[in-house]
Amino acid sequence: MTFVDIAERKSTQDALRRAHEEAELFINAVPSILIGISRDSRIKRWNLAAAKVFGLVKAEVIGKSLAECGVHWVRLDMQAEIDSWCAGREMRRVEALPFLIDGETRFLGLTLNWICAPEERIDELLIIGSDVTDREILGQQLRQAQKLEAIGQLAAGIAHEINTPTQYVGDNTRFLQESWHSFNELLAIAREMRQRAAAGSISSQTLQRFDALAQAADFEYLQTEIPRAIEQSLDGIERVAKIVRAMKDFSHPGSEEKKSIDINQAIETTITVARNEWKYVADVETHFDSNLPLVLCHAGEFNQVILNLLINAAQAIAQALEGGSQGKGKIVVSTTCDQDWAEISISDTGAGIPEAVRSRVFEPFFTTKPVGKGTGQGLALAHTAIVRRHGGKIWFDSELGKGTTFYIRMPLAPPTKT
Repeated sequence: MTFVDIAERKSTQDALRRAHEEAELFINAVPSILIGISRDSRIKRWNLAAAKVFGLVKAEVIGKSLAECGVHWVRLDMQAEIDSWCAGREMRRVEALPFLIDGETRFLGLTLNWICAPEERIDELLIIGSDVTDREILGQQLRQAQKLEAIGQLAAGIAHEINTPTQYVGDNTRFLQESWHSFNELLAIAREMRQRAAAGSISSQTLQRFDALAQAADFEYLQTEIPRAIEQSLDGIERVAKIVRAMKDFSHPGSEEKKSIDINQAIETTITVARNEWKYVADVETHFDSNLPLVLCHAGEFNQVILNLLINAAQAIAQALEGGSQGKGKIVVSTTCDQDWAEISISDTGAGIPEAVRSRVFEPFFTTKPVGKGTGQGLALAHTAIVRRHGGKIWFDSELGKGTTFYIRMPLAPPTKT
């Protein structure tokens, strides 16, 4: 009979068990959500904070896919989103991820980081996060307030834009009203001539009356001007309708969920809304990639970013040209597709950004504009919207005396599954 002393092995096992219990106790004591998932998105760790936020205990979710573990994710492409998390090794931030619980939509802020230790056979994605619903609601209210503030600032210019076509629609309508009396008299005598012709003859007096009325009405002039007045009126109505549609699209609060949109159309809408800001100091030229795929984004925030950049460009040109007294500058807006990214550029022929302040351009409350011309929030909010909210990039090139170009890169929407 052989005896083997297993005391040391048992001591090691006990130590490992205690270490594991202590680690679990530590993980569960952390107030933040801690979730560990494998490369195939199976849940391996789930702390008490996660159980509290999602209403699901650890035993209910371990071994299940994060996309189908019982959490009611709002996004329809949640599996594709999680797959993208697992595909790369870089640390990333996910802002305002929506989910439903007890009939209420709530939002998560997550940080993703891969934990790899081959010798310990650890290879999992650590998800750290918290419920940021209150902050997100305040953020939504702030963004909508800023949008409405921008609309308020644009209101006078938009009223002017609407007033001009409305005025010539009114003038042309009055012209048609005045012209109708002459046409009505001509129609009346034409009916009389038709009745007399049916009876056998038209008197010379009737013909003389017809000639006199036609001459007084200046019939040839009316034949030329009435179609032109109708055409101008229809054009004016379409211009007003375009401005109203643009305002409606621009001011709509939208949903918190990202949607695939045509950014060419979104930019065109914003250019229309901002027309009175740039038309006196610059001509706007657009070069849109007609084959640009849809972009997954928050449309309202994207419109606000473009508006801020357009107004900045117009003000930079106005400052360089002394308010337009030296002619007009130019703003060029372009879109293109670069692999999995949509790229937008907005160039102006303003004075450029001084090199000494370029590093501070995206800082909140920093501005080089005169007092009353800017709060320093526009570019800071643009940076937050593009980088944090959309996972994109924003940067600029500038040359003193020649102008500035801002660039935006945003990820394209994933292809639609058929």
